[in-house]
Order: sequence, then structure tokens, then C-alpha cells
Amino acid sequence: MKYQIQKYSNEHYKEWNEFVAHAKNATFLFHRDFMEYHQDRFEDYSLLLFDDNQELIAVLPANRVGETLFSHQGLTYGGIVLQEKTKLSDFISIAKSVFKYLNAQQFQKINFKEIPHIYTQIPSDELQYLMFLMQGSLVRRDVLSVLDLSNNFTFSRDRKNGIKRGFKNDLVVKEESNFESFWNEILIPNLAEKHQAKPVHSLEEIQYLHSKFPKNIRQFNVYQNDKIVAGTTIFETDLVAHSQYISGNSDKNELGSLDFLHDYLISNVFKDKKYFDFGISNENQGKNINEGLLYWKESFGARAISQDFYEVEIKNHTLLDNVLL
Repeated sequence: MKYQIQKYSNEHYKEWNEFVAHAKNATFLFHRDFMEYHQDRFEDYSLLLFDDNQELIAVLPANRVGETLFSHQGLTYGGIVLQEKTKLSDFISIAKSVFKYLNAQQFQKINFKEIPHIYTQIPSDELQYLMFLMQGSLVRRDVLSVLDLSNNFTFSRDRKNGIKRGFKNDLVVKEESNFESFWNEILIPNLAEKHQAKPVHSLEEIQYLHSKFPKNIRQFNVYQNDKIVAGTTIFETDLVAHSQYISGNSDKNELGSLDFLHDYLISNVFKDKKYFDFGISNENQGKNINEGLLYWKESFGARAISQDFYEVEIKNHTLLDNVLL
């Protein structure tokens, strides 16, 4: 089948978002309001694919850097977003059309960051198979620490002791609609001191995104005597609660604040989710692991799920010509 491919423009806003809302491998991160909060940093080159009946059958959130296309650098994960009814043979035809289009536009390479399987509604590993067929290079692999809430799990003695300290110190967890105290009093100072870094999102950006996605972006703070001592920013999707930011004050969890907070979230707020995703502990493009951070996450019962990053040459689209026999 031949497909019509169009570069995204504002006239596609509603159509794009409606497609993403019902796709089998998409979350709210692919909504245009999320993608465009940092549009000044990226040259958007997102694509839409239509079939012969003008039905939208796939989208590719992407940005351009020179002759390389990235499945969007401003997003945690990406790839070709598909309908639930899309079969593998359809996907191969879709991918072939995308690569031929990019070849005609003089692109040389494309970089993909896969969406971890815990975020997809149904099995959706087509991208990994595509990279095998096209001789894509694995350029990075991160490891997420994920707690499967549907299985039996046990907190370690260290975590249980931390939770007890939280109760002993009269800690209180509150969900807040304002991110200012966590950002300015906890997160920014902590990242600056420990990592000489800043949050990916500024305070203004996270407040804006929360206003657009109040059910998906949630802030939980821990207080002692009405003073904030820790917090986490949760990105919530249908199946997963993900701690996008986790940070406590300089007491190094002596109050038990982070243990107390995550016990509350796991055991109460998100107990009906399929997964709780603590995120990565990787540094140096996946080649190193912060062992102390990894230990803390795994002591809740979280275990490893990988996320792969690929680079493939556009000219390799010819390798797809004889796949289907």
C-alpha cells in the first residue's frame, strides 16, 4: 500500500492529538501541548501518514538536526506511533514509506528511542525488529527500575526502617497544585549541589505542563511541622506512575522522608496501577550506574527494564524490500 506523508503543521493539531489519544503505543507526552512547550529548542519535523482513504494510520514525533532525524529529543521515549489494529506487515510497509520519504528529503540517519513496553497498551515491539532488519546500531541502553504492583513485593529492612522514621518524625504527604516550593527549596538546590545540574523543566515550564495535563502531572510534597523536606513529581499514564523528579533536603533521608513518601504513593495513591517506574540510575549515556541510587530503588522491590536507543542509516531502507515473502 502507498501512503501519503505530511510534515506536521498547526492545522493537524486536533487530528494528531485524537490519534495519539487512541494509539496503542502512546502517552500524553506525544500530545502537541506537551511536545511544544519547548518548541524553541528544537526544529520540529514530525510526520503524519495517511492511507488511500485519507485515514491517519501513524505518526512520528520527531525533530531535525542537520541531516539527522531524531524521534523527538525533547521526549523521554518515541518511535512510530501506531493504531491498535496495525499488524507487523503493515508496520513494515509504513516504515518503508517513512524511510523512502526521508531519503527523498536528503536525510542521512535517524535516531530512535524506544518506548519501554510497560507504557504500551498492547504488545508493540515492532521498532526493535525493524532495527534488526535495517542493521540499526544500538548506541545507548538505559535501565529503568520498575516495580510491578500486580505481583507480590517486599520492601527491604532499610526501607521499612525509613518508613518508621517518617512516622516517628510526624511527616505528612500532601498533593500540591503549586510546584514552587519543591522546585525552589528542594529540587534546584539539590541538583546544583550534588550534580552541578538543573531540572530539565524550569518552574514555569512544569507549571504550564501541569495546567495542560493536571491528571497526568502531579506533585507530592513531604512536610515536617509545615516545612517541606522532600517531594516527587509524578508523570501518570494509564498503566504507570513514574517519578520524574525525586528529591529531599540535605538531611540525606535521615527523617525517612523519601521512604515515607514512596510507601504512601505505592501503597495508597497508585496501588491500582500496573507499574511504578522509579526511572533510570544511569549516567554517561547508559554506560555507568549510580549504585547508591539503584540500591535505594531496588530495595522497594523494583527490578530492571531496559530502554534502547538506535541509530540507522536512511539508505538501509532497501533492506526492507524483500522481508515479506
